[in-house]
Amino acid sequence: MTYVILGVIVIIVIWIVLSYNRLVTLVNRAKEAWADIDVQLKRRYDLIPNLVNTVKGYATHESTAFEKVTQARAAAMGATSLADKGQAEATLAGALKSVFAIAEAYPDLKANQNFLSLQGELTDTEDKIQAARRFYNGNVRDLNTAIQVFPGNMIAGVFHFVAMEFFQLDAADAAAKEPVQVKF
Repeated sequence: MTYVILGVIVIIVIWIVLSYNRLVTLVNRAKEAWADIDVQLKRRYDLIPNLVNTVKGYATHESTAFEKVTQARAAAMGATSLADKGQAEATLAGALKSVFAIAEAYPDLKANQNFLSLQGELTDTEDKIQAARRFYNGNVRDLNTAIQVFPGNMIAGVFHFVAMEFFQLDAADAAAKEPVQVKF
């Protein structure tokens, strides 16, 4: 009888350890996925000043659009919460669209190799951000599911695991959910 009780206790302890380790793994995967998004966002932030300066050389009288991009970039870089980051990124995407709209009016600019290179890099970065966001949200979904379903919710509650937020663009700006369009 003692061996049966001892066996049940060992099985319960092993289950707790495995459940805890699974939750730690899911949290770390979600954090790693967020780091991927952060890397791509930083890359975009670094490209934006070069793009704006290139377009400024051709369209000096469009200062309002450039100021909006600069302000949106600063807001996105300074956002701390996930919700604020999503809203700021949506605003930045909208501001970038205005810069590309300005570029449409200047044929010389559209033919400029520096502009074309920056445009290509920004498009590539936007694609990478979208893929990283999907990867992050998938990892957050898996973590949140593990935290919310029985019996994992008991382990999550005991060890204070909390659900993470999804990274979404501001729902109020539906146009910003589309990637920046690059037209030639």
